[in-house]
Amino acid sequence: MQVITDWFKRYFSDPQIVSLTIFLVIGFGVVLTMGDMLAPVLASVVMAYLLEGVVCLLERRRWPRLGAVLLVFSGFLLFVALVVLGLLPLLSRQVTELVQQLPTMISTGQQALMQLPERYPEIVSQVQIEELIGQIRSEIGGFGQRVLSWSVASVVGVITLLVYLILMPLLVFFFLKDKGVILEWIIQYLPKHRKFAGTVWKDVDRQIGNYVRGKFWEIIIIWATSYATFSLLGLNYALLLAVAVGLSVIIPYIGAAVVTFPVLFVAWFQWGWSPDFAWLAASYFVIQALDGNVLVPLLFSEVVDLHPVAIIVAILVFGGFWGFWGVFFAIPLATLVQAVLASWPRPAVIEGSG
Repeated sequence: MQVITDWFKRYFSDPQIVSLTIFLVIGFGVVLTMGDMLAPVLASVVMAYLLEGVVCLLERRRWPRLGAVLLVFSGFLLFVALVVLGLLPLLSRQVTELVQQLPTMISTGQQALMQLPERYPEIVSQVQIEELIGQIRSEIGGFGQRVLSWSVASVVGVITLLVYLILMPLLVFFFLKDKGVILEWIIQYLPKHRKFAGTVWKDVDRQIGNYVRGKFWEIIIIWATSYATFSLLGLNYALLLAVAVGLSVIIPYIGAAVVTFPVLFVAWFQWGWSPDFAWLAASYFVIQALDGNVLVPLLFSEVVDLHPVAIIVAILVFGGFWGFWGVFFAIPLATLVQAVLASWPRPAVIEGSG
C-alpha cells in the first residue's frame, strides 16, 4: 500500500497533472460511451484537421482566415461531390457485378479445393476439404443473411447518409471558421495553471494533424497506384479492388492482410495459375512493400513512431470498445496516449540526478 501511495505522490502531486488526467479520463469516457451519437462530430473534426493544414498554408501566404476557409471548404465540397456523383455509381455497379459473379467464383474455388487431396494426399485429406467447404458455405450463408438484413434497413441507412451529407459539411465549415472561438470556449473551463497541459496539447495537436493529413494522402496514393496497376494488367473490378486496397491502409498490417485475399482470389478466378496472375500478385506485393517501406516513412516522419505491437493492441482495444470507429481512430488515440506519456514529467529521475 505504501508503494502505491509513494507512486501516486510522485506522479500526481502536481495539480496540473491531476487536471490533465481528469480531462483525459472524461474525454475517453465521452468517446467510448457516446461514440455512436457523436460519430458525425468526430468525423467532422478529422476532416477539419485534414483541411486545417491547407488553411494554415494560405494564412502564411497572407490570406485572411475567412477567405482561406471559404476557398478550402469550396474545394472540399467539390471533392465530396465528385466522390458521391462520380465514384460511388461506378463502385455500386462493380459491386453488383461482383455479387452476381460470386456463386460462379465460389463454385470454381470449391472444384480447385476438391483436387487438392488427389494432388497432395500426404498433406490434405478429403475429409479436411469437405469440412473446409462446409465452413465456407456456412459463412456465405451468414453473410447472405446479413446482406438481407442490411437491405431491409437500407431505407434508414439512406436517410442517415443524407443527414450526414448535410450535417458534416456544416460542422467542418464551423470547425474551420470558428476554430479560435471553439478553443477559447474550451480553455475557459480548464484550470488557470495549465502549462503542462498546453505543452501536451501542442504536441498532440501536431501529431494527430500530421497523422490525419498523412493518412489521407496515403489512401489517395495507394488507391491511384493500385487502380493504375490493376487497369493496366486488365484485372476485373479494378476500381472496386483499388478502393479496397486504398482504404485498407487505415488499419495498419491487419487491413493489408485482409484485402490481399479478395485481390488474389479475383485474379486467380480470372486467369488461373498463369503468368498474368503472377504479374498481378508481384505488382500488388510491390505496392504493399513500397507503402510500408517508402511512403509511410515519408508521410509520417514527424509523427510519433508507434511500435507494431502497440498499433495492433490499440486496434484491438479501441475496436472492441467502439467497433468500426474505434478501429478508425485507434492510431490517433494511440498517438495521443504516446504523446502524453512522452511529455509526462518524471520526478524520480530529477530527484535521482540531484
